[in-house]
Amino acid sequence: MNYVSTRNNSVKVSSAFAIAHGISAEGGLYVPESIPKLSAEDFANLSELDYKGKAEYILKKYLTDFSNEEISYCVKGAYTGSFDDEKPAAIAQLGSNINILELWHGPTCAFKDLALQLLPYLLTTSTKKVSDGKKTVILVATSGDTGKAALEGFKDVENTEIIVFYPSEGVSPMQKLQMDSQKGNNVHVCAIKGNFDDAQTGVKKIFTDDEIKATLAQNGMEFSSANSINWGRLVPQIIYYISAYCDMLAKGDDLSDGFNVVVPTGNFGNILAAYYAKEMGVPVNKLICASNANRVLTDFINTGVYDRNRDFYTTMSPSMDILISSNLERMLYILADGDDKYITELQNNLSKDGKFTVNDTVLSKLQNLFYGACCDDNGTLETIKNTFDKYGYLCDTHTAVAVNAYEQYLQQTGDSRLVLIASTASPYKFAKSVISALSDDIPESEFDTVEALSGLTNTTVPTPIAELKNATARFKDIFDKADMYNAVCKCLKID
Repeated sequence: MNYVSTRNNSVKVSSAFAIAHGISAEGGLYVPESIPKLSAEDFANLSELDYKGKAEYILKKYLTDFSNEEISYCVKGAYTGSFDDEKPAAIAQLGSNINILELWHGPTCAFKDLALQLLPYLLTTSTKKVSDGKKTVILVATSGDTGKAALEGFKDVENTEIIVFYPSEGVSPMQKLQMDSQKGNNVHVCAIKGNFDDAQTGVKKIFTDDEIKATLAQNGMEFSSANSINWGRLVPQIIYYISAYCDMLAKGDDLSDGFNVVVPTGNFGNILAAYYAKEMGVPVNKLICASNANRVLTDFINTGVYDRNRDFYTTMSPSMDILISSNLERMLYILADGDDKYITELQNNLSKDGKFTVNDTVLSKLQNLFYGACCDDNGTLETIKNTFDKYGYLCDTHTAVAVNAYEQYLQQTGDSRLVLIASTASPYKFAKSVISALSDDIPESEFDTVEALSGLTNTTVPTPIAELKNATARFKDIFDKADMYNAVCKCLKID
């Protein structure tokens, strides 16, 4: 299988090249030339396998330049001993027709672990195939969860350095401590004065600057990415939607009429993975895109106008505090039938004017696939309380946004078929916000809050969160958003 760039589809590369380089030279994102289909026989085979087996089965469809032995090595390294009960994507059931796909049972208690435990193996295997021995420098912009998961996945990985940028005032205290206390000799963490979009824009500029790339090459290094602009980050996410479908069948759910999927998303990667699973043959009816007060995706789905020229809100669901959704470009490329010139025009408009409008054909396809809904922090808190009161289920702030969006969809459409809601983080990563939905008695200390939440709800604090109590911050630098390249040079000790 070849991969093409969304902005120049005459560029055709192997999966190893796409993963090793992260982004195409002209700024486009790599996408597979075609989406492989799974037959009834494929699903029957998948249902007999554990998660690692399913992962190998699906990756072989996309990484055709990897040997079976290489794929097995990557999967076993990523998913052995890293997740609670060896179940990376467990399902909890609420009532008769709501399934919660819990994607936070890994080392950083967030859904990014399912991709970022695997990506280092995919990346190192890829660079051996296509690189000339250069050290790989991973650049990451994070709104919270990606940063820690990437740091954990790449710590002390041979011949790599990883640099994570995060907005200094745009992550939760727990997310900040997770990153700033990260261990590893090859890890670097830089806070910036700005928001996630500033961090993401800065990283993209560094990636595509020829002078910067030349400087790196002179020092025996080259850039790659652990953000979901890297296909190696996105393809592992497809796996857990296919796995969830098999698990729902196994527990006897009636899926004869298909099911809906709800994903809380800011950068559009997690819901895009669900779309790929749908196109591969998973009977997904509607993809419900859940946003917080930064409702740029909701407005786009409803109007066809993508406009980042609006107020930016720092919310209690910070991983969705995003106004530039990078992976939307991949979806638009598909909806535009691979018209790379049209995608380039849209992205140039976004860069120049901060907005673009899609044509009626693309909008019709978009609305046929997706439903967009959003809620603010008040709605988030109300949903956390209502979900706990009704089902005894404690969800984090991002999952609550998804539950709220589903309730809006249900009320508007009456479509009560089975639903799968992606739960993207442990509630203990956002303990102060979560406990404020349930009690007026909120301790000042972050870890006192964690213990209070556990006592109030009779739920267990995840081990990775509990172990942070005695962690010490290693990284304390805060950079201006205009100084991100200087920060890279400082971290790598290059001129």
